[in-house]
Amino acid sequence: MAKGEKTSEVRLRKLEKVQGLIDEGNSPYLAEKYDVDTYTSQIKDNFEEMEGKAVSLAGRVVSKRGHGKITFMDLLDTYGQVQIFAKKDLLEEDYNNAKAVDTGDFIGVKGEVFRTQAGEISVRATELKLLSKSVQVLPEKFHGLKNQDLRYRQRYVDLIVNPDVREVFFKRSGIIRGIREYLDNRGFLEVETPILGNVAGGANARPFLTHHNALDIDLQMRIANELFLKRLIVGGFDKVYEMGKMFRNEGMDTRHNPEFTNMELYQAYVDMDEMMVITEELFAYVAEKVLGTTKINYQGQDLDLTPPWKRIKMEDAVKEYAGVDFSQIETDEEALAIAKEKGLEVEPFWTRGHVISEMFEEFCEEHMIQPTFVTGHPVEVSPLAKRDPKDPRITRRFEAFINTWELANAFSELNDPIDQRQRFEDQVKDRDAGDDEAHPMDYDFVNAIEVGLPPTGGLGIGVDRMIMLLTDQSSIRDIVFFPTMKPFDYEKGNQDELDWGSEEEEEEEE
Repeated sequence: MAKGEKTSEVRLRKLEKVQGLIDEGNSPYLAEKYDVDTYTSQIKDNFEEMEGKAVSLAGRVVSKRGHGKITFMDLLDTYGQVQIFAKKDLLEEDYNNAKAVDTGDFIGVKGEVFRTQAGEISVRATELKLLSKSVQVLPEKFHGLKNQDLRYRQRYVDLIVNPDVREVFFKRSGIIRGIREYLDNRGFLEVETPILGNVAGGANARPFLTHHNALDIDLQMRIANELFLKRLIVGGFDKVYEMGKMFRNEGMDTRHNPEFTNMELYQAYVDMDEMMVITEELFAYVAEKVLGTTKINYQGQDLDLTPPWKRIKMEDAVKEYAGVDFSQIETDEEALAIAKEKGLEVEPFWTRGHVISEMFEEFCEEHMIQPTFVTGHPVEVSPLAKRDPKDPRITRRFEAFINTWELANAFSELNDPIDQRQRFEDQVKDRDAGDDEAHPMDYDFVNAIEVGLPPTGGLGIGVDRMIMLLTDQSSIRDIVFFPTMKPFDYEKGNQDELDWGSEEEEEEEE
């Protein structure tokens, strides 16, 4: 692209070129298939074995250079890129195809693997077919696509020009595969539960709302899959898990996207202590499988995922980092007074338990850097966890923190239907008092618990955060293919607002 030339002008020129090919009876969109037997990574990684062999590959041209009667192209496929050596006397009629190719186009190539005099592993083309033309302008290869907004908005371009981004998503796939592998090996059954329901329960969050026309009822998109999975435990499955999308109608930041990937599992006849073992083993297993080590570095911070992880009670953490000893504070009034002294904005529905939870969040989470299990959550903020028999004000629950983030949440599950109904009713009171994230009443779930839930351990893991950690990415948008964003209005918007520039290709010499 010439200096000062706009993206829209280059695009128009490309469209004219396409129309010219169509007018000649050579539409660049007629190809339906191309036989591929080799990927670029096979050629690069096994050159000694591949040298001299005939290969057939296809991909996108990401750069093109002309030198007399020879054209060099860099072909990009799923696993990397390789240089194509296109010489006129070897290609004969196909050399016209090479001349018609622009950066961004898809080609199919057959030829022999060799190394050029300059030492570049290449394919000497004996056949070159134009499979599809691109009419858009790719970013300039030496600078890549740097505009963050454009990178997220047009991930398909980001993946073409930024190899590191492709590698992140290969690792994402490996991490998800590792999670499944670990759980499958432990005898868990992978299941699917509804995304749409009458009650969005299992967590404290605001749901997305929708309407089903045929039934003429309002539905909610799930914020968690906990309550359906526990229904399966009631139904007789002892070990179940589900990994999938959850939806929360809340704020967005580097760790929050409205839709995100979560994994929850439930196992009958075990408690939260067994969930701790599964959590630390799972993280270690996946890290070892994908990265080859349990000792990682995230954004400059060394972290050791090797089991066993540190354990600390929430009240002990508040005592250590906030300087408040709640073993000496018995009443809600005392707790609320302390909260105000500490500068917390007290809500009308708060009790002693709420204050402990908020103080932990405000003063302690920032210290949870190495993998740590935090236990002893107050009943008020744990409506689905079993009470601790030693202290009924707290529950048998833990949250796992790494790098100050909550990555896992687990309970010895509440299976007392009378207590469960009362806790839901207390949550409804909190909602009426202004807590719009309080858990809703779910009568069918209470009915399921009345049918009978065995002693059960449950665990939820934020898969996207786990992937961020293991791929060293600072934002959830960097590990989600298509993060939620305001859409660009292509009909009203100016195409040049999306201009990221293009490389200026060398003119091919005749």
